[in-house]
Amino acid sequence: MTMDGRADGQARVTVLLTGERLSLDAAFAAVVAPACGGTALFVGTTRSPNQGREVEELEYEAYQELARPALERVGRGVAARHGLGAVYLAHRVGVVPQAEPSVIVAAAAPHRDEAFAGCRELIDELKRTVPIWKKERWTGGGRWVGMPEPAVAEEVPGGG
Repeated sequence: MTMDGRADGQARVTVLLTGERLSLDAAFAAVVAPACGGTALFVGTTRSPNQGREVEELEYEAYQELARPALERVGRGVAARHGLGAVYLAHRVGVVPQAEPSVIVAAAAPHRDEAFAGCRELIDELKRTVPIWKKERWTGGGRWVGMPEPAVAEEVPGGG
C-alpha cells in the first residue's frame, strides 16, 4: 500500500494540460495525504521583463498525444525515485498573461526533504522532456524560446 492508501503500490499521479487558469488549491488538494507530512509546490509564472524586453504574455503549444503520457511518465519516475505519495503536474496551453501561472508542480512525501527534492526534479524533468513549446510576445514581435534566432542577411558593400 502506498502512503496515500492505494493498494497498487504506486503513487497518485495527477496531470493536467489546459487552456484554463491553473489553481494552487487544486494542486494541493491533488497531493494532500495523511501519511505525507511534507508538501512542496512550484509555480512558474509569466515574468517581465526578460532579456531586456517587456514581455506582454506567453503562448504555449503542446503536442497533446505525447505531452500527457510524458507528464505521467515524469510523475511516476520522480515519485518512485523520491518515495513520493502523490505528485501533480499541470501546464497551461494557449496565452498566459503576465504574473499568471504557466506551470504548477507539487510533490507530497512523508518528510520535507523528499518533497522538496521531488518537486525540483518534477519541474526540471517536465521542462527537459515534455513536448511543450513557449513563445514570448512583446509589443511588435515575439519569439519561440529555445529556438535559434533567424539568420539576418548581411548587406554586401557595393553589391546589387
